[in-house]
Amino acid sequence: MDIYLLLKAVILGLVEGFTEFLPISSTGHLILVSDMLNFNDEKGKAFVVIIQFGAILAVCWEYRQRLVSVLSGLFTRRQSQRFAINITVATIPAIVLALLLGKYIKAALFSPVPVAAAFIVGGLIIFWVESRQKKITVQLSDSVLTRTSIQSVDDLRWQDALKVGLAQCVALIPGTSRSGATIIGGMMFGLPRHVATEFSFFLAVPVISGATVYELFKLRDVLGDLGSDGGASWSTFGPALGIGFAVSFVSAFVCIRWLIRYVATHDFTMFAWYRIIFGLIVLLTAWTGTVQWSN
Repeated sequence: MDIYLLLKAVILGLVEGFTEFLPISSTGHLILVSDMLNFNDEKGKAFVVIIQFGAILAVCWEYRQRLVSVLSGLFTRRQSQRFAINITVATIPAIVLALLLGKYIKAALFSPVPVAAAFIVGGLIIFWVESRQKKITVQLSDSVLTRTSIQSVDDLRWQDALKVGLAQCVALIPGTSRSGATIIGGMMFGLPRHVATEFSFFLAVPVISGATVYELFKLRDVLGDLGSDGGASWSTFGPALGIGFAVSFVSAFVCIRWLIRYVATHDFTMFAWYRIIFGLIVLLTAWTGTVQWSN
């Protein structure tokens, strides 16, 4: 048993689970950590793609009753149909753009330095949106206006879903954060923080599931080569994959539960500071040569 490989699996599983639904970019963190662990080859990429699905299962488990209700009422209940339409509408823009530009984005931006730059820019955007949000809150408190008629995910119109879907397209840039783009984008378009956060959770299910299947299809030769020597490679890679998947699921579940409570009373300024400081550290280590980041 390769203990070092198992340790890599635990680290990457924790990184994926704790960053997937926070506005700090799981893809960016996985690129950086995989690079530091020297696990950024084709096999490492396949590993990361697979454990992402563990985080998605955590969402499905947390909202299992809601998802079952939607599926069971898809042909009979208007509310379920509206929910499904909103998710579909919000998913389409990112899929179309990924198919058109995904290959070029990966070739140009999937490396540590561009990721670090995206961390910093994303943090500055969060600061701007939160400052804007506070001004709106003050203005509303000084007037007779009410905030918004949208108080839950069920209140969203397809136009609202489309706006969030367009914001999600920005997350194709590694280091931006899919959850950050959808949550902060939703807030920019007038959605309450808790509604934008919950909709981001649901939107992750088709988006990341589809991306996982697509990426695994492209990496099918890599996965096939693991068994070309009679299965010896799977005897070491398989257990590590299982551990990474399980750790991703558990840590993502803990993170989802925590984030639901957090957004009820806090803003995202903390994550903005984290993004900027972390991005600056990566850029500094790259500039000084302290860490030999790959190109």
